[in-house]
Amino acid sequence: MGALGDSFYEYLLKAWIQSNKEDVEAKDMYDEAMQNVITHMLMKSSTGLLYFSDLKYERVEHKMDHLACFSGGLLGLDATLSERRSSDANQEDLNKKHMRIAEGITNTCHESYDRSATKLGPEAFRFNDGVEARARTRAEKYYILRPETIESYFYMWRLTKDRKYRDWGWEAVQALEKHCRVENGYSGIKDVYNEQSSKDDVQQSFFLAETLKVSKNLVLGTCAY
Repeated sequence: MGALGDSFYEYLLKAWIQSNKEDVEAKDMYDEAMQNVITHMLMKSSTGLLYFSDLKYERVEHKMDHLACFSGGLLGLDATLSERRSSDANQEDLNKKHMRIAEGITNTCHESYDRSATKLGPEAFRFNDGVEARARTRAEKYYILRPETIESYFYMWRLTKDRKYRDWGWEAVQALEKHCRVENGYSGIKDVYNEQSSKDDVQQSFFLAETLKVSKNLVLGTCAY
C-alpha cells in the first residue's frame, strides 16, 4: 500500500468516480484489490491500532509507510460512494466495515505523528518488539513534507464531519510552521523525534500541489472533495 503501489489503488477508485461511476472495469479492479489487501495485509497491534503491513513474497513485514496513509481517506471515500461491490455481500454492511477500517487507519497515522517530538510523521513506522507506530531506523525517521496523512484527515472530515480530523490537521499545520518553515519556503527534516533536527534543504514539488492545498482546505473548510 506504500511506495511503488499506492497510486495504482488510488487511481482505480478515482477513475471510477471521475467517470461518473461508468468505468466499471476500474471499480471491479479496485474492489478485488481492496478485498485482498484487507484479507492479507490489514493488521491490528497489541493495543488495537489498525495498520496495513507490507507483504513481500508472502512474508508479512509489520511496517507501514507514510505513503500508505492515504488509504484511510481512500477507503472512507469508497465506503461513502459505493452502491454495489458484489452479489454475495451486503453492501451496507461492507461499507460500514470499510468506514471502520478508514477511521482506524487514519487514527493510526495520526498516532505516528503524535508519538514524535515534532508532531510530524516518519517516512515509515513499525509494529514489533514493543514498538507501535514509531520508526526504528534512521532511514525511516525523516519527513519530507508528505501529504498522505493530512489528505486522509481532509477526506474523513468531509465524510464524517467529526471535528477531530480538522483538529489533527491544525496540529500538522502548526508542526510544519514550527519545524519545516525556512526563509524562502519549507524544508523536510531528517529526524521527527528530534525537535532540533537538521533540515534536508529540499522543498518537494508535491508539497505545494498536495500538502499545502489539502491543509488549507481542511483548516479553512473550503473546497469539495
